Amino acid sequence: MELTIILLNVAYAMLGAALAIVSMAVAFRVFNRLTPFDAHDELAKGNVAVGIVVGSIFVAVGIAMGLVIGMGLN
Repeated sequence: MELTIILLNVAYAMLGAALAIVSMAVAFRVFNRLTPFDAHDELAKGNVAVGIVVGSIFVAVGIAMGLVIGMGLN
């Protein structure tokens, strides 16, 4: 019984991590389409302001996905 619960929690965590990575990629693409500049090119040029915004998008999506994963691990 204990092993089943542990394996189920590991599966939830791996699925949640995969969903978080996909969600972050989608959020970056949405941000890139909504802005009049190419965020990837600006990051390559060393634009710190764009880096801060993209980083905060990743943190926000990570927190949201972390809460969803945490709620699933009961």
